[in-house]
Amino acid sequence: MTITFHCEHCSKKIEAKDSAGGKWGKCPGCHNKVYVPDLTAEPDFDLAPIDDQEEQQKRKLKEETFQLTQNILQQRQTPDSGQEQDSEPTPAGPVMRIDDEELRESIIDYLRSKADGKDEQAEDYITVIAAGGKRAEAIIDEIALSDLPDKQLEDISPQQLAGYVRKLREQIS
Repeated sequence: MTITFHCEHCSKKIEAKDSAGGKWGKCPGCHNKVYVPDLTAEPDFDLAPIDDQEEQQKRKLKEETFQLTQNILQQRQTPDSGQEQDSEPTPAGPVMRIDDEELRESIIDYLRSKADGKDEQAEDYITVIAAGGKRAEAIIDEIALSDLPDKQLEDISPQQLAGYVRKLREQIS
């Protein structure tokens, strides 16, 4: 029997012998050091059952956060600002365009949050990034193809960064 798991760096599917369980090895895809899970070991903790009420509260809070973000973006919209609106209105109505620098910062903050394991914090940036439309996609591509990563992202491996960029593109498409 084999142990099947995914590399935490590049998400490649890895199959290892049972005897490798509980040991460290190299990913055949990105050559980073990975831990092969030991399937024979008993977990030293009990998982709590999923609380449906808590899950509903989380969904409600995410919806409220989305609506508040939309309201804030709409409040920032001024008719005489000279800035044009995105041609693709969001379901909540047209939203003021944020400038490219603010959009770039939101994308970098999203990537940094993902790398730090702060997935909920990263999700907060999705609404702002998605509002950027094609401009956001262009900035994401620019960050992904850059030979010199932004200073906030330079400690993230290129494979890991590519994985986060891919997930971000999927979420805003």
